[in-house]
Amino acid sequence: MIRFAFTLALAAPLAGCATVPQAAALHPEAMPYSEGRDAMADVDAALARAKQRNTHLLLVMGANWCHDSRALAGWLASPRFQAMVTERYEMVFVDAGKPQEKQGRNLDVARRFGIDELPGTPNLFVIRSDGTLVNGESVTGWRNAASRSEDAIYNELLALASG
Repeated sequence: MIRFAFTLALAAPLAGCATVPQAAALHPEAMPYSEGRDAMADVDAALARAKQRNTHLLLVMGANWCHDSRALAGWLASPRFQAMVTERYEMVFVDAGKPQEKQGRNLDVARRFGIDELPGTPNLFVIRSDGTLVNGESVTGWRNAASRSEDAIYNELLALASG
């Protein structure tokens, strides 16, 4: 009986590990967040392009270490999303570091659009070409991106593009 309980105690954590690859397969992943870029210059250039094209800026502040950031970036890189994003947005990925551990990066970009604190990653900003934030109430609510459905993310971005 003791041997059975011991085996069960060892098997439970391993069963959790076995589900990790399956969970990762539920969404694509990408790692576009680069520490070395001039984030503010990238945002300025994208806003200029958005103004020329009469579109919005889709600014994603995340990090390559974060599975939710990688999942959101993966969806945005998929063919379905690329068609919509290319038509309706200029997109920029900005490395945010680890803001929840007070090791954030490029937080001046978030503050530029009225978001003073990032509680984690990713954060998704939809910004009109004149620099006004469309989705202030939902910017920091994307930390569960890996568990959102493809359709839910797509439909939300489609609706925000009209805002």
